[in-house]
Amino acid sequence: MSDDNDRYYNQLAGSSLHRLAGLSDGIFAVAMTILVLALTVPAVTEARSDSELGQALLKLLPNVITYVSSFLTLGIFWVGQQTQLSQLERSNRDYTWINLAFLLFVTLLPFSTGLLARFYLSRIALVEYWLNILILGSLILVAAEYAARNGLFNQENQRTIMKAVRRRVYIAQSLYLFATLLCIVDTRLSIALIVLIQLNYAIAPRIAFLHRL
Repeated sequence: MSDDNDRYYNQLAGSSLHRLAGLSDGIFAVAMTILVLALTVPAVTEARSDSELGQALLKLLPNVITYVSSFLTLGIFWVGQQTQLSQLERSNRDYTWINLAFLLFVTLLPFSTGLLARFYLSRIALVEYWLNILILGSLILVAAEYAARNGLFNQENQRTIMKAVRRRVYIAQSLYLFATLLCIVDTRLSIALIVLIQLNYAIAPRIAFLHRL
């Protein structure tokens, strides 16, 4: 009897798309807010004059750049997840847990950002940051593939949805990989290219080649 009850519970669990979307919104909001904690106001001893304050603010430049990059990262993945959720007709327990795994790595991005901001010349810090983005992209694709195989999407649009999701994830992750590999030359080149990639996906410029990415 208990086995039947467990099966029935698992059929009901994780079926609310609204609750999943609400939880995701909350976690993304908290993660985006925590990012700004990497930006600290210079201490009085570091800024006793305007020139010293200017120098202290310049020292914060790596933190500002990684903050902007990570805010864009979270914004892009929030839009990606919400777009996917908006195309679902229903959810289930397994799909919900895939998204919870995705949200786990959303909460880790502030750590990756802080690490890169402090050690922006370190290849290890850069690779850790890239791995965070790679796992986020992989999980959002896994969620879409699972939804497609289990009939969670609107069946009329499923083929178009999956084609768009696969194209976006594969191209984006290829670009991030290329940017990360530039750390062989200089990690600052990698960071600059990652920021440009993020800006492209956030702004979606009406430029023929870039708009297709």
